[in-house]
Amino acid sequence: MQNIEFLGILAGLITTISFFPQAIRIWKTHNTQGISLGMYMFYFLGLILWSIYAWIIKAPALLITELVSSILVGYILFQKFKETEIQSS
Repeated sequence: MQNIEFLGILAGLITTISFFPQAIRIWKTHNTQGISLGMYMFYFLGLILWSIYAWIIKAPALLITELVSSILVGYILFQKFKETEIQSS
């Protein structure tokens, strides 16, 4: 593995791990009140576009980290939409 590839994997891993505390907190408390819906929607879209880009250029490290981040951010968005729906009922 080249040093530059290792740097990319490390950066992707750290970025992906950064969403775990928020996802775990939401899972435990079922509270997304302090979460910005707009920010997470744009971020999720960006992750999907990065995943497509990684697929096209055949960059597996980038693709894996973006897909895992997409799952975590998607979970956070799902919970946010669920809470918003409950509050509007």
